[in-house]
Amino acid sequence: MSTQIDPRGPRFGAVITATLLAVDVYLSLDASTAAAAHALLGVITASFLWGALRGPAKHPYGFLFKKLVRPRLAAPKELEDSAGPQFAQLVGLLVAGTGFVLGFFGISAGVTFAAAAAFIAAFLNAAFDYCLGCQIYVGLKRLKVIR
Repeated sequence: MSTQIDPRGPRFGAVITATLLAVDVYLSLDASTAAAAHALLGVITASFLWGALRGPAKHPYGFLFKKLVRPRLAAPKELEDSAGPQFAQLVGLLVAGTGFVLGFFGISAGVTFAAAAAFIAAFLNAAFDYCLGCQIYVGLKRLKVIR
């Protein structure tokens, strides 16, 4: 069941996610901080899991947006269906989760590449309001792969 959400909420979450992923990429580039990068990617993966299961409105970033940011903004011009952003969280979960699993098996480059790929997607959403996961969702709906 999807709900209508303020489209600025997922973008706010993307800013936080992109920042954390940039830190994660930086940490993953040095062997002395690789364990910290792996742990941070685990936290980010858990965040994507939460968003994929509960949706953007019930995500901690959505709560922060609703309580701290939205009261300072004008009402949104329109609302959007939460299904696309929730699917985008699933895509983020798959990317970050893959990196986390690879890191668990000692493939530190997996952490770096997964964090970098997820960073690119989060940055596009944060900076340009272009949600790659949402675009994948729309494409799959058009192909009738998902309802």
